[in-house]
Amino acid sequence: MIALHDIERRLILALAGSEGRLDGLSRVTGLSMDQVRRGVEWLRYKGIVSIEERAVKQIGIGREGLNALKGNLPEVRLVDAVAKHGAEEGEGVSLRDARMMVDLTDDEFNAAIRYAREKGLITISNGRLYVKGSVDLKSLPEYRLLARLEGGWLRLDELGGEELNAYRMLRRRPDYIVERDVKDITVRLSDHGHSVLKQILDEQVRVGGEGTPAVKRIDVAAPAPIIYAGRRHILQDVIDEVREILIGMGFEEIDGRMVQSSFWNFDALFTPQDHPAREMQDTFYIAGINASSIDADAQTVDRVSSIHAREWGYTWSSEEARRLVLRTHTTAVTIRYLADHRPDEANVFSVGRVFRNEKLSYKHLAEFHQVEGIVVSRDATLRDLMGIQQEFYRRLGLNRVRFWPTYFPYTEPSLQSMVYHERLGRWVELFGMGIFRPEVTEPLGIDRPVLAWGGGLERIAMLKYGIDDVRELYSNRLSMLRGAARCQL
Repeated sequence: MIALHDIERRLILALAGSEGRLDGLSRVTGLSMDQVRRGVEWLRYKGIVSIEERAVKQIGIGREGLNALKGNLPEVRLVDAVAKHGAEEGEGVSLRDARMMVDLTDDEFNAAIRYAREKGLITISNGRLYVKGSVDLKSLPEYRLLARLEGGWLRLDELGGEELNAYRMLRRRPDYIVERDVKDITVRLSDHGHSVLKQILDEQVRVGGEGTPAVKRIDVAAPAPIIYAGRRHILQDVIDEVREILIGMGFEEIDGRMVQSSFWNFDALFTPQDHPAREMQDTFYIAGINASSIDADAQTVDRVSSIHAREWGYTWSSEEARRLVLRTHTTAVTIRYLADHRPDEANVFSVGRVFRNEKLSYKHLAEFHQVEGIVVSRDATLRDLMGIQQEFYRRLGLNRVRFWPTYFPYTEPSLQSMVYHERLGRWVELFGMGIFRPEVTEPLGIDRPVLAWGGGLERIAMLKYGIDDVRELYSNRLSMLRGAARCQL
């Protein structure tokens, strides 16, 4: 006995002695249409059924047909209006008066006259219109057909003589009837299918009598469908891993706004107001609106402006400081944390989106994720910062790390971290780091060293998952997401 699914068995039994269409099989077996289609395909593949396909026309109700059901057919409305007048006056009405009696468009009125005469509902003599009798709307074949169509599509070849005439009449009227061609599938058992049916019936008798379901056998070698379990995006996996590592190292997460004033994004970080990084070529400014005031206490603003005037030798502008920008780094969050809390000791980090007016390429995005961290401690040194970074990379699985001296406007000394990537066979730049300059920390009331570092998380995701183009992370390509290992070994 061939192994059969319960759906297949039910379809075979439903086809015993006759052929069937899919909708009929669904009603007889109690299966959904999707189950019937799937089961029929299985049976056809096994040679148990044969399928005949042919195109059939179906008809449905159109927009004007629905309106006619709600407000009567135009000819019925015309007859009702004229009959009411005739009952009162005892005579017919002129065509002009009839036109004024009924709320129809000119086209609808002309159609109502035409169809009312064809149906023998009215006569016209000497320019006057007479009603021949009352009209029972539900007795009209057109109305009954429209009422049936309101419940769903009908096959044209299933219509009887009266309904077929009503269809032909309604078809001449725009938007009363809509038509479509569909594929009609007839299923019948093959010779092999009849032998399988006999085996099923014999088995039912052996198990417990006719009509008793047999115990199903399971084909453990049958192919199973591939199931793709839902999973988070690989970039979100990296962000969550970075958060877990930093919290495990004793850091606390902080958060801040994506729209910042230029004061916190640039000025508080000792970036002069004429620095190229503040130009439109590098920064997204919020057009047509500035902050009403600098969101900082007056003492902090005075100290920052004095530092700028003394060190950079220009007149500091509060209007420039009030310009709103999409933050270019999460350092705006950490510097605001220092100003608000003035901690003696702190280990904090932030993760968030930042924005740069970059030309999109395989290694640059205009919007990306950055992790930023600071350590405040009286005894903190650059050696401590290097040790923190080495431990962070080690927990990410990157063991070969080295540092290069570099320049950043708001840290001194400054370093660039490099990690060796085994698959690429070369050193790759990752995070920048350094100790905040006194010109950054003193205006905020901080009198001890502040270690700071930060970098993009997309680059880490590219290294972990072997991606060569950063834009691939935002392509929403399911094959890439499904093919990425959940756990990196």
